[in-house]
Amino acid sequence: MSKVYLIGAGPGDPGLLTLKARDILSRADVVVYDYLANEAFLKFCPSEAELIYVGKKGGDHTLSQDKINELLVRKASEQKIIARLKGGDPYIFGRGAEEAQELLKSGISFEIVPGVTSAVAAPAYAGIPLTHRSYSSSVSFITGHEDPDKPESSHNWRSLATGTSTLVFFMGVKNLPHICENLIRNGMDPQMPAALVRWGTTCLHKSMVSTVQEIPGKAIEENFKPPSLLVVGRVVLLRDELNWFEKLPLLGKGVVVTRAREQASDLLEKMRELGACCYEFPTIEIQPLETYTPVQDTISELSEFDWLVFTSVNGVRFFWSELRRAGLDARAFGAARVAAIGPATAQALQEKGIHPDFVPDKYVAESVVQGLLDLGIKNKYVLIPRALKAREVLPDELRKAGAHVKILPVYQTGLAQKSGTEIVKLMRDGEINYITFTSSSTVENFFSLVDPEEVRSFQNQRLKIVCIGPVTAKTLEGFGLKTDIMPGEYTIPGMVQAMLDHVRQS
Repeated sequence: MSKVYLIGAGPGDPGLLTLKARDILSRADVVVYDYLANEAFLKFCPSEAELIYVGKKGGDHTLSQDKINELLVRKASEQKIIARLKGGDPYIFGRGAEEAQELLKSGISFEIVPGVTSAVAAPAYAGIPLTHRSYSSSVSFITGHEDPDKPESSHNWRSLATGTSTLVFFMGVKNLPHICENLIRNGMDPQMPAALVRWGTTCLHKSMVSTVQEIPGKAIEENFKPPSLLVVGRVVLLRDELNWFEKLPLLGKGVVVTRAREQASDLLEKMRELGACCYEFPTIEIQPLETYTPVQDTISELSEFDWLVFTSVNGVRFFWSELRRAGLDARAFGAARVAAIGPATAQALQEKGIHPDFVPDKYVAESVVQGLLDLGIKNKYVLIPRALKAREVLPDELRKAGAHVKILPVYQTGLAQKSGTEIVKLMRDGEINYITFTSSSTVENFFSLVDPEEVRSFQNQRLKIVCIGPVTAKTLEGFGLKTDIMPGEYTIPGMVQAMLDHVRQS
């Protein structure tokens, strides 16, 4: 049966989307979303879902409200599940009730899924509680979008100005002088604390504190634009004490993540927790091989190998998939010893029941080879499950050390992007502060899409390049660029810590 779900997407932080909203998005046939609904939520939708943007930004309406209503009715009449994704809460200045009424008129079933309203969340992230026993015991939510030239206001300005409520004005920046003038004219103390919160709860979050009298001028000075909330009341005095979100070390910093989408989640999660604006630009796409016959043949001969050396999580994943397809598990390793290059690879093996015999202190070929030499790799038979195309340093060095090495491709990589236009535009607009590279392949693929000269022109100004280790940095040098930040430990946590150290020292 068709149904329209009017869903509150929350204020912008993806973590504030409700579990029910995520569940509905995961089975929707059509998703109709707004300007203020974070596009990150679209990843929860089925790949075949129809995505329709109907955003309204500064008077530029993709579709009028009447057309949006018609669209919802039309799609629902096609016996589809419709997710109408609206910023904040559908019933708090979201016109959700109007859409529900139109659906009702057409005999279409609907359901409301409340969302976290920006009126509560944005001030909370800025350190402004809307109620406090010492300052305010009530809250008023008010639209700031009234036409200042209309004969009469729908607001009771006298009550708003002289009451003890905290006042929260939605969409109030454009009419800020009009709002403040009415409050003062109707009895509010001109020195009443007031705050603006822009893009609250997102990585672009920004707030400022002033007074009702001064805030219109200060907003112009600090270039505050929509979408912003105006908060008026003595609770604003708590902002400096309780402001936690704006203390995140990477807040507002633009970070390009070039890692393959399948592997990027750890880095993205850590960056976002620290406040960064993450731009996913996966340059590598992990793909299966065209045939796995050689892998199956080698699996049947596992007893002939003394060592298996896994160099990546993907190597573990694809090798294990074929192992299971052959009806085998960890017991197939027999007496063979296992090496893992890096803690993430070691963790992937441990999850399969294999505890690596060797994990090098440093994740470069030289350290791996020396460690294996110390463990008696000479004259041993070594299997390396890895990508179809990869650097030959490790197998070459092992052969020089006297080992008999067999390379076993278990997956391949491809170029994940078709164009670097979006990233170049972001760099030119000053939105990018860091570009992260986690392997030589990410470097090579990135610069197959982006002219190194574009990056070089900004690197000496505000842009920094982060490489996970010396091998990746050396590949970067081949494009005439230098590494600005490299961790002491060649891991994702090490990269994150190195960026934090750089920010703190800047």
